[in-house]
Amino acid sequence: MSDQTKPLRVLVVGCGNMGSSHATAYHHLDGFEICGIVSTGKSKEVLNEKLGGGYPLFNSYEEALEETNPDAVCISTYPDTHEKFAVLAFEKGCHVFIEKPVADSVEGAERVVEAAVKAGKKLVVGYILRHHPSWEKFVELSQELGKPLVMRMNLNQQSQGSMWTLHRNLMKSLSPIVDCGVHYIDVMCQMTRSRPTQVYAIGARLTEEIPAGNYNYGQLQIRFEDGSVGWYEAGWGPMVSETAFFVKDVIGPKGSVSIVAKEAGGAGKSSSIEAHTKTESIRFHHADLDADENFAKEDSWINLEDEPDHQELCNREQRYFLNAILENTDLTDHMEDAVNSLRIAFACDESVRTGQVVRMEASVTSPD
Repeated sequence: MSDQTKPLRVLVVGCGNMGSSHATAYHHLDGFEICGIVSTGKSKEVLNEKLGGGYPLFNSYEEALEETNPDAVCISTYPDTHEKFAVLAFEKGCHVFIEKPVADSVEGAERVVEAAVKAGKKLVVGYILRHHPSWEKFVELSQELGKPLVMRMNLNQQSQGSMWTLHRNLMKSLSPIVDCGVHYIDVMCQMTRSRPTQVYAIGARLTEEIPAGNYNYGQLQIRFEDGSVGWYEAGWGPMVSETAFFVKDVIGPKGSVSIVAKEAGGAGKSSSIEAHTKTESIRFHHADLDADENFAKEDSWINLEDEPDHQELCNREQRYFLNAILENTDLTDHMEDAVNSLRIAFACDESVRTGQVVRMEASVTSPD
């Protein structure tokens, strides 16, 4: 926009959990003005009522894009629409905030980035953990542990009702280790700052309610060039166990760092959106031994006062989006990281389907 005192007019596309939270952020934050809300079902009416009503509602994204002529578009629809919607927005001259993953294929994600660059507009991808102070601290402390690192993470979700409906719909185009795994693969790349060299993954189809050939449980393993290794596990569905569903752990020669979420990691919390980002405290274990080979230091507990809830994290994502536009931030690394984490996730998906180790090309880099 030429006049930065005017709020950015944003079109909200998709009104599920994330779309609703992003719309709430736009509704309350200075610098944004919702110019339309799009969904194919009744969710737009529910969201509009929640926000006090008054926003234009649309069934068709293309119609909304043409009629509202927005400055920016927020895309929180199912992944199989991401590429098409984002490219159309860039062709219309809009900035784009898009929920992860960027697209439902690596090639699609690359086309989205190319469209952003060609249009000279900003593309911000919803990697919510990058905006959480405790997760930032988790990554920072991991780099004090020496090399190589062993990274252990999972997010299993015992889902029912509307959450199981959401998961079933997601699995029409993506597996859990792709849809959720990109978050934690991104974290591993930040921790190691090293290139993934190979991946291996396994999966299982535990229900006939998802398409044949897909799976609702998966576990991946990644080897990095510096000798680090990491695993991530994700399962969705009413059959999923809540025992040890919340593991966020990194080990190095000098000790270990763990997110300890006693409340968020408790029974009945695996399907809670709030619990997925909640940290509560970080435990730093020191490997140093004294002359008697007993631990020389007690474990350190870090409780950050800044513990944003899910809505506040979405607010922070949207402030980042706004600042990137107003300050003309170079998002080259941000976009490359989003594509690379997706490339690694799809290599894991390929490994599940083929039963083979997949070697990564040298072009895959890690965030600095």
